[in-house]
Amino acid sequence: MDVRESIANQNNVALTLSSHVISSIAGDSNFVFSPASINVVLGIIAAGSGGSTKDQILSFLRASSSDHLNAFFSEIASVVFADGSPNGGPKISAATGAWIDKSLAFKPSFKDLLEGSYKATSNQTDFQTKAIEAAGEVNSWAEKQTNGLIKELLPSGSVDSMTKLIFANALYFKGAWHEKFDSLVTKDDDFHLIDGTSVRVPFMTSTKKQYISAYDRFKVLGLPYQQGEDRRQFSMYFYLPEEKNGLPALLEKISSTSGFIDSHIPYQQAKVGEFRIPKFKFSFGFKASEALKGLGLTAPFTGEDGLTEMVDSPSMGKNLNVSSIFHKSFIEVNEEGTEAAAASAGVIKLRGLLVEEKIDFVADHPFLFLVRENITGVVLFIGQVLHPLQN
Repeated sequence: MDVRESIANQNNVALTLSSHVISSIAGDSNFVFSPASINVVLGIIAAGSGGSTKDQILSFLRASSSDHLNAFFSEIASVVFADGSPNGGPKISAATGAWIDKSLAFKPSFKDLLEGSYKATSNQTDFQTKAIEAAGEVNSWAEKQTNGLIKELLPSGSVDSMTKLIFANALYFKGAWHEKFDSLVTKDDDFHLIDGTSVRVPFMTSTKKQYISAYDRFKVLGLPYQQGEDRRQFSMYFYLPEEKNGLPALLEKISSTSGFIDSHIPYQQAKVGEFRIPKFKFSFGFKASEALKGLGLTAPFTGEDGLTEMVDSPSMGKNLNVSSIFHKSFIEVNEEGTEAAAASAGVIKLRGLLVEEKIDFVADHPFLFLVRENITGVVLFIGQVLHPLQN
C-alpha cells in the first residue's frame, strides 16, 4: 500500500468520524477536530496492543499492519508537519507525549517506537498519589504545544490513581492567506441559521479571481496559504451546499463517497461575482472514545486482550485498557489567514464544475470546511460552521 492510498484511507476515516460526531451533537453546534491528531494516538495504542485489539484498530484505520501504520505516521510527521515558517510558509508544530506511572517501565521496543516513529517524549509521573498534578502536567504540555489555544485537554476527574499511562498528541497550524483580505471592506451581513432565523456577522470579500468549482447542488472554494520555499501547498476548502439547510445531505454524500475530497478540489481560478466568507473563531471538545465506540471500535476500551506490548510487565499489560480518548480543537479564520490547533489524549487505566463566467460564492449559511496539504492530500483539520459568532 503506497502513501497516497494510506492518506486517502485516513481521510475517509476522518469523514466517517466527522459525520458520526456531528450527528451525535444533534447538528446544532460548530465543530472542528483534527483527524491526524486522533489517528496518531490510535496508532500508538495499536502498536502497544495484541490480538483483537490491534486487529480492530488496524481495520478501523484501514491499515494493513501496525508496522505499516507506524512507518506512515513517521513519514507524515517529517513531511507534512514540519514547520514551514522559517521559509515563509505556515507555522506548524506537531508533538507527541507519553506519561507512564513511576511503578512501570515501557518495553524497550515500544519506547524505541515511541521515540523513533512518533517522535514522542517519554515522562514518568506518579499517578497513584499525584493524579491531579499529573493531569495538570499533561494539560500544561498541550497548552504549550498549541501556543496557548488548547486548555484543559483532560477534564477534571479523568485521571485518578488507577491511571497508568497517558498518550497525547498536539497539532498547531497558523497560515497566512496567499491573497489576504482587505479588512476595510469587511462588513456585516445576514448569515442564515439552521432554525430559519438569521444573524448579522462580519463577512470578508474580494473581487480577485478565486479557486471555485460548482457541482450538483454544492460549490467548493479553495483559499491557498502562502507557500514558502518547500513543495508543500496548504489550502482551506469550503464546501457550501446550494440549499440553506443542505449541509446534512452534503455531509452524508461526502462521508459515504470514497475519495470524495480528492475528486472535488478546485484547480482553476474563476472570476467571481458576489463573494462573501464569514469570519469565525471557536473551539470544540469531545470525548472521542465515545464516537469511536459508536463506529464499532470497542476492543481497546473493553481490555479483553490487554495492552501487552506497552509495558515491561506481562501481568500488568494484560490488565490495561484504554479508559478514554479526549480531543479538543480551536480554529480562527480572519482577513489574515487561519490559526488552528488540536490535541488528543488517550488515558489508559487498569481494567475496571469549472466555469469561465463569473461565479458567486456566498457562504451565508452552514458549510463544511477543511485544511489540507495538497501535495500529499493530508487533511489537518475538518469542521462545520453553523453560527459564525458561536464560540
